[in-house]
Amino acid sequence: MVRRARIQYTESQKAAMWDRWQRGESLHRIAQLFDRYHSSVRRILVESGGIRPRQRRRSPRALSLAEREEISRGMVAEQSIRSIAASLGRAPSTISREIRRNQEANEYRATQADQAAWDRAKRPKRCKLALHPALAQHVADKLRRQWSPEQIAGWLKHEYPRDTDSQVSHETIYRTLYIQSRGALKQELLAHLRRTRAMRRSRHHTQKTEDHGRITGTVSISERPATAEDRAVPGHWEGDLLFGSKNSQIATLVERQTRYVMLVKVANKASETVINALIKSARRLPKELYRSLTWDRGSEMAGHRRFTLATDIQVYFCDPHHPWQRGTNENTNGLLRQYFPKGLDLSNISQAKLNAVARQLNERPRKTLGYETPAERYRQTVASMD
Repeated sequence: MVRRARIQYTESQKAAMWDRWQRGESLHRIAQLFDRYHSSVRRILVESGGIRPRQRRRSPRALSLAEREEISRGMVAEQSIRSIAASLGRAPSTISREIRRNQEANEYRATQADQAAWDRAKRPKRCKLALHPALAQHVADKLRRQWSPEQIAGWLKHEYPRDTDSQVSHETIYRTLYIQSRGALKQELLAHLRRTRAMRRSRHHTQKTEDHGRITGTVSISERPATAEDRAVPGHWEGDLLFGSKNSQIATLVERQTRYVMLVKVANKASETVINALIKSARRLPKELYRSLTWDRGSEMAGHRRFTLATDIQVYFCDPHHPWQRGTNENTNGLLRQYFPKGLDLSNISQAKLNAVARQLNERPRKTLGYETPAERYRQTVASMD
């Protein structure tokens, strides 16, 4: 097999790569556009951690190529520096410095001078975390506690509202993690993100659309009370199964208003097993804090009528292929992958361990709660009932 020479992509080709990557296309699909393997495209994208580099722009005060060509013509005509400067409306010192920097063997070539100036200007600006080591250490500590960059940024702003040196945006944290040339955060901290990939992907890359089964006698989510939809009152929950290897799973439950999480151990995904576990879990809560449950159309909820009879809690079902209708639970399951990555055998996880993970998750600040924690909101709700 003849090995093809490495392709040197043009700037327009690289721009096409980034456009497609940001739309969520895979490396394989992008590579097909250039008749190359995915590794050829990956080497371009991985240089900046999958984050599109900002387009470089020249300063309006810098000499243009046209001006450099005028300088070159003026030198050939043996004009003085002051004469060239006057014709361009520039200071003589600017012209003198330009010639001194870019003249070689008593010759000044405009195109070479322009490229040399462009190359010299390529100095990456130091990011905020590199300039403030104490802040970087603070961010690293929170990442090790499984906080997301957005949670860290929001908490810092909430904790230090008047001290901008103690604040940093979540985008800066992501960029510093994925672009290692910034040098402020160690690459090993990527393992503490919810998704531990080497490159940052577009939010459009994947969406869960699989239908998990068909059951009868369901009540559509469209019939769910308005108070559940607008989160006006507590007690409306969303649930799902989080799957591991060897056909293992756990039940995940999250309350829509407070984002409070409960995890329930289930021996298998048979409907009888899941329903029994959910009934047992529901009976631990006051009736005011468990009014409804929204689930997808998985076969594990085939016994939903028995759950409702035992608990007086109505179950509502999402429309087929509409997992975003229980988006709070989808987001929670994403957070849980930090603790229970794909491929892990969940059957070995005890209920005590599940309770500990739920407690840790409930003590993480949430942007949607104004960077309060679900535990704080849940305690406030309980206190208001007394």
